Amino acid sequence: MKKTLSLGLAALLILALFSGCAGKQGTLDTDPTSAPQAAETPEAATPAPEATAAPSTLATMDEQTIVLPKVEPFLTLDEYPRVDGSTANLPLMAAVMASATGISYEEASTLVEASTTPYAYTRLLEGQVDLLLVYEGSGSTQKEIAASPVKLRMDPIGRDALVMIVNEDNPVQSLTQEQLRDIYTGKILNWKEVGGKDEKIVAFQRVESSGSQALFIKLLMKDVTPMVAPTELAPSEMGELIEALAEYNNAGNALGYSVYYYASYMYTRPGLRFIGVDGVMPSDETIASGEYPLLNPFYAVVREEEPADSPASKLAAWLKTPEGKAVIEAAGYIPVP
Repeated sequence: MKKTLSLGLAALLILALFSGCAGKQGTLDTDPTSAPQAAETPEAATPAPEATAAPSTLATMDEQTIVLPKVEPFLTLDEYPRVDGSTANLPLMAAVMASATGISYEEASTLVEASTTPYAYTRLLEGQVDLLLVYEGSGSTQKEIAASPVKLRMDPIGRDALVMIVNEDNPVQSLTQEQLRDIYTGKILNWKEVGGKDEKIVAFQRVESSGSQALFIKLLMKDVTPMVAPTELAPSEMGELIEALAEYNNAGNALGYSVYYYASYMYTRPGLRFIGVDGVMPSDETIASGEYPLLNPFYAVVREEEPADSPASKLAAWLKTPEGKAVIEAAGYIPVP
């Protein structure tokens, strides 16, 4: 599989967010940012995209080679539940549909859509879909779930990681969690303070409602509030963040983040690479073993009221079986132990 995040546009900024494929060591191939110095007055972050925005599809992602294990289909296409989820889970959505119904992965790839993490939760709460393959929601999404009379059942089915991304010309190989927090709060402003070149750190972020931003806050920032990124440094889409990172002045001073699977397999761009956190580089092996520090599960989510014998409940339960885990792994993700 590819491994180097390469340059994208030539005028905007760098980037914005889970394998049986070859392990990735530190570069991103062709498929989640930095703010100016703290003394500058930040602008308001870009608002979340409208709910009417077109959902993400696999047609917009890098091509992948996925070979699924032989599985006895247990649902017809007519029975298959309405599934939504996070953008980074699109290949998983296609693999699950193909395995459960017996259609080809290629056909399933044309049928799945992801309305992104926040909108997927909203659609499930409102009864528009039956099952989510999704990351944990942001703070605002968690509040929406808590305020709803509809209760959700969330089963962890896989493990992903928040990964930090820099230009391949950046000599810094690893940062500690404390250094990263200091960068995103404005205490560290120059790469030379962490062993790099004498250049200002341009730290990108995602918009507040995004799944990768939720992981950034939960796993890295924790109880520390990051600087507010100016609009141009807070892309609304995951791919936009990666493009922005790749293109920012074609320089090596940008910093961003995504989730491992998305940045490794779905939206890679040459010219970018991962850096380690606390001395550990993200890879299939370090994520599966738990050695890499910034880890979080992703979930199969249904409404609690969903009947146990419904297609959505059957599919969610199947994903936790050895057969289901084999499909998750074949699709390139890391199943929960």
